[in-house]
Amino acid sequence: MRIAICTDAWHPQVNGVVRSISTTVSHLLERGHEVELVTPQQFRTMPMPGYKEIRLALVPRFGTRRTLTDFAPEIVHIATEGPIGWSARGWCCARGIPFTTAFHTRFPDYAAVRTGLKAERFWPLMRRFHAPSRAVLVSTPTLGAELESRGLPNWRLWSRGIDRELFRPGHAPLPELAALPGPVMLYVGRVAVEKNLPAFLEAKVPGHKVVVGDGPDLAMLKARYPEAIFTGALTGERLAKAYCSADVFVFPSRTDTFGLVLIEALACGLPVAAYPVHGPLDIIGPNGRGPDDELPATVGALDEDLSVAIRKALKLDPLAAAVIGASYSWERATDQFVAALREAHQASAQEVSLPAHPRTAVPA
Repeated sequence: MRIAICTDAWHPQVNGVVRSISTTVSHLLERGHEVELVTPQQFRTMPMPGYKEIRLALVPRFGTRRTLTDFAPEIVHIATEGPIGWSARGWCCARGIPFTTAFHTRFPDYAAVRTGLKAERFWPLMRRFHAPSRAVLVSTPTLGAELESRGLPNWRLWSRGIDRELFRPGHAPLPELAALPGPVMLYVGRVAVEKNLPAFLEAKVPGHKVVVGDGPDLAMLKARYPEAIFTGALTGERLAKAYCSADVFVFPSRTDTFGLVLIEALACGLPVAAYPVHGPLDIIGPNGRGPDDELPATVGALDEDLSVAIRKALKLDPLAAAVIGASYSWERATDQFVAALREAHQASAQEVSLPAHPRTAVPA
């Protein structure tokens, strides 16, 4: 297929959305698909208000449309609801080109945290953006069910995977963390208000707390919690080593749709401590044995008291966590992505080929 992927999130950002898209693009190219990207790197950008690490494309409408027109995709996938996403949506709607979208981020909850407004205020905008999509790709069935209850029933599953060669037990500890006495509690992700990091940093649990990541709250949290260790953003083998330096992975966010770092941590042999919210519930499950209690061993602990969850998770078997984490495959996730786009393209082609209704047909 000729696939255009339009995203407002792209390198040099380091987050789950960027990793998911870039890894999927690599797998698509390996399978022989033609892929064209529309990203902020093709435009002049400005820092997102309140989050200077994220650069938003300035007036990308014409550039987006020109790129899409020149590439002539069979189908477009719109990954984000930002300026590029809206521009691509407009081009597709104007030309009758089928497109899919993705619900990577709980934007209404994210916006609520940052503005103080209720999340309900932002859902009409989400419905408007995603309504013309042939399929809204979601990371878990429970997120799909939530979108359905919000008036977006046309969802398809697109899970996530890990690099199994990279994220595995047995890496040597990260040098700057190697001498820390345990237990070592690790967080990986953006350092921003929506990630709820104070809940982790104030948890009443003995040991050392390590934060891996960058973001607008980094300087403030460093000053407020001098006893914690902040490494900045890590990638590749250094990130895998950081996972292998810890005893438990702590995920304090209440707004994530999945949490790619959860399965990376599990694959490295880290039991998970988190709140019982979407994301952790879909991976760890309410009792720590998967969403349907189907896992043979407990791989994490969810509790409304994060300190309790951490204490419970520290008692769990790292080997069980590694086995479950390794079960997530980018190959399977790419199968789901391709199937959703192919179904959307075929449905559009069938609609175009349908004969006109006798009453509305135009005489020759």
